[in-house]
Amino acid sequence: MARDLQERIKKLIIDRRLPSGASLPTEPELMELLGASRNSVREALKALQAMGIVEIRHGFGTYVGPMSMAPMIEGLAFRTVAGHYRGEDSLVQLLELREALETGLISRLAGRIPEADLVELDALVDRMESQAAEGAGLAETDRAFHATLYRGLGNLLLGEVLEAFWDAFHRVRTDLVEPPQDPKVTCRQHREILDAVRTGDARRAEDAIREHFGHIRARLTATAPHETISPPN
Repeated sequence: MARDLQERIKKLIIDRRLPSGASLPTEPELMELLGASRNSVREALKALQAMGIVEIRHGFGTYVGPMSMAPMIEGLAFRTVAGHYRGEDSLVQLLELREALETGLISRLAGRIPEADLVELDALVDRMESQAAEGAGLAETDRAFHATLYRGLGNLLLGEVLEAFWDAFHRVRTDLVEPPQDPKVTCRQHREILDAVRTGDARRAEDAIREHFGHIRARLTATAPHETISPPN
């Protein structure tokens, strides 16, 4: 019954073509539309709120939610941490999902990235090199590089999925023991990716992406998942 109500509310949002932020029918209206009790409607709305599909604003009403990737990120992060402490190589598996996506996409970008994006990518690699020289962390600049790299594909959903994998991977990685990265290697790999897509060399771009992820995988597997590591609080 609860699952059925959730599906019917989702269908209502689709059928009425309601965008994020749009107001949903009031609770009594939903009770009448769905032929369900107040408690059943409330439970269905709470479940949909947990998925980001609706947003309940107490005292104001219920609205179509942002439909973000946040629940997916939470699920990926939790599953990966839990798997790691069960002795599984779950962090490597999550990395491989990102690698499969990016390797499959990079050849489509070779020679097709807008000049404005190339200028921005150049600036990001320059920033990474400056940060490496100063001993600063590269994570956020690295993230911006990958987001900018695939922006030219014009696929908003793809961008959100890549961001979701990035968020989950890096949130988990901060909780796990990992050998320190060599920032000079990271900078060189990003420069190689950029040079390959700029010159339109799809094979070289794929090889550069594989090398980049292979380097990360080597660092992750240096700490075997069966080693004893105290779980995070």
